[in-house]
Amino acid sequence: MSSQQGLITFTLNKNGLKNGKQIIFILTFSLGLLSCNNQSKKVDLTTVADTQPKQVDKSKYYTQVDTVLIATEIGDTLKYAKANFNSIVEKHSEFFEEFPDNPDLAYFNGNNKEEFASEAGQDIYYILYAYFLKQRNGIKEFAEQRQKLIKIYSNINSLFGHLKYGGTYFGHQSKRIVGYAEYSVFILPKDKKGYTKTYEIIPQKKLYIKSLRQLIDDESTIDNNTIGQDKILRIKKTQ
Repeated sequence: MSSQQGLITFTLNKNGLKNGKQIIFILTFSLGLLSCNNQSKKVDLTTVADTQPKQVDKSKYYTQVDTVLIATEIGDTLKYAKANFNSIVEKHSEFFEEFPDNPDLAYFNGNNKEEFASEAGQDIYYILYAYFLKQRNGIKEFAEQRQKLIKIYSNINSLFGHLKYGGTYFGHQSKRIVGYAEYSVFILPKDKKGYTKTYEIIPQKKLYIKSLRQLIDDESTIDNNTIGQDKILRIKKTQ
C-alpha cells in the first residue's frame, strides 16, 4: 500500500502520535467498516453513563447573522437561516458537552434528532457535530491534524468500499468522516501534560497496515465477482 493512499500517515501532532487512543479510534473506525451493511447501525450504548448531564451554556453558540454557512474539509456546505440554526443549538445540548460522546453514540443515544432521522439527515448531524466541536478544539490550532485524520479515514473508507464493490453505506460514511475526525482531534493530547504513554507506535502502525494488506488478500481470495486480468487490476488498485 503506498503512502499516497494516506494509510500510513499517522503522525498527528508536532511531537508525533504518542497516545494510543487515536490508533484505537482508527481501528474502531476500520472495524465498523469491515462489518458494514446497508442496514441501520446498531450501537452498544451500555457504556453510556446513566447520569443526568450538566447544564450547558449554549449562549455563545447562537448566531446573530441572518445566514450561517458551514463548509467542511471534504467539500460539503450547509446553509441555515438564523432561526433554524439557533433552533439546532437550542435542541442539541450533546454538541456542547464538556466531554462529548463520539459521533455514533451522540447520534444513537436518544437525543432529539427527528430532523436528522434519514440517512442524509444523519450525514448532516455528523457535519454539525464536527462544526461545533471544531470551535472548541481550535480551528487553526489543529488544522493539520484534522486534515491528516480526514485523509486517513477517507482512504480507509475508500479501501473498504472498493473491497465491497461500493454501496450507499460508504457514500454516507464519506460525509460523516468529518465527525469521526473531529472527535479524534478532541481526544488528542493538547499539550505535553496530556501524554499518558510515550512509547513509539511504529510497530503498531506496521501491524495495522499489514492487517489491511492481509484483509485485501483474504477478500480477493473469496471474491468471485471479478476474475482473470480484471481481478489482478482490481487488486492493484488497493496497493
